[in-house]
Amino acid sequence: MVEPAGVYLHIPFCIRKCPYCDFYSVTDFSLKKAFINSIRKEMKSSPFVDLCFDTIYIGGGTPSTLDAKDLGSLIETAYSGFKFVDDTEITVEINPGTISLKSLKQYRKSGINRLSIGVQSFNALNLGFLGRIHSAKDGSFAVDSAKKAGFENIGIDLIYGIPNQTKKSWLLDLKQAVGVNPEHISCYMLSFEPGTKMEKDRKKGCFKPMTECLTGDLFETTMGFLTSHGYEHYEVSNFARKQGKDTRSFQSRHNLKYWSFTPCLGFGPSAHSFVDSKRWWNYPDVKKYIDKIEAGKSPVCGQEKLSRQQKIIEMIYLGLRTTRGICIDTFDKKFNTDFKKIFKELIFDLEAKGSIKVSDNRCFLTPKGMLFLDSIASLFIAVDIK
Repeated sequence: MVEPAGVYLHIPFCIRKCPYCDFYSVTDFSLKKAFINSIRKEMKSSPFVDLCFDTIYIGGGTPSTLDAKDLGSLIETAYSGFKFVDDTEITVEINPGTISLKSLKQYRKSGINRLSIGVQSFNALNLGFLGRIHSAKDGSFAVDSAKKAGFENIGIDLIYGIPNQTKKSWLLDLKQAVGVNPEHISCYMLSFEPGTKMEKDRKKGCFKPMTECLTGDLFETTMGFLTSHGYEHYEVSNFARKQGKDTRSFQSRHNLKYWSFTPCLGFGPSAHSFVDSKRWWNYPDVKKYIDKIEAGKSPVCGQEKLSRQQKIIEMIYLGLRTTRGICIDTFDKKFNTDFKKIFKELIFDLEAKGSIKVSDNRCFLTPKGMLFLDSIASLFIAVDIK
């Protein structure tokens, strides 16, 4: 059975740029109308009409700076050009400082059935450091309003590893997150991406980053706390509430595609697409993106055909990110090789250290191994595979 594909729509507008964020966005809304017309044209011109889809993910930027009418027109355009299953997951990212109960009710009517709320923290000092435009109360209000608006699949994002954050203060964030009872919680470690204001401030010595030791402690705290409160840890940064025997019901169906080589079409400035081992991406410039489409040209600025070695590297790294790990049979068939034989010594060593397990035809990291995801993945990638 072929896994349905996904659609990603990148909304590049933000009221204010967060200092840690390296996703493409602008604060000038003067091109909003032209952008909406352009992204609709890009979707209509896509040649991949034979694919079947089961997710639409509207990210950014801050998609909730658009009203329901605009978002609804994008969803309608997608539905008119592509084939979707009946229970398609339609997610929109929202910032607590940009929504109201009224706007959320309108989003629900437009067809959106899942929300990803960028709470980041329930602590005012942390929100100030992160440059967020909303208050600590706004985060709880957003979740409460989403429930009143009829949403039954709500996810919230949190950030840890913030300078001066303690285990105690992080636990308070986690307790408040569980207290508002979302179906999904994503916990991301703060990173200092090149070119961001926060990275520049770090280099200037404006603040002292958290130590790796404390960051690792917070990661372990996160796993222990959320799993003990009914959330399944299904990917290194993601936790979904369990619902009876169907433990996958609240996992992000769209994000799972990125970790399993499932086709995904991206539309909008900076959006990436992946189909049949080919990856391509659009100009990370909203004006250039609009100009290209208005001129009847492609907004694609780069592409690559993944080599066998690149696919092996990605399958290992992406597979180890998930708690299900790498499917050994799939790996062997895809690359005409013998996973257990090739990595026999490495697996033996990592199993002895309690970092990895191999069972039920899967190779996956233990909670301890998750702490060292990058370094363990690099060990696999360093092995010569013929």
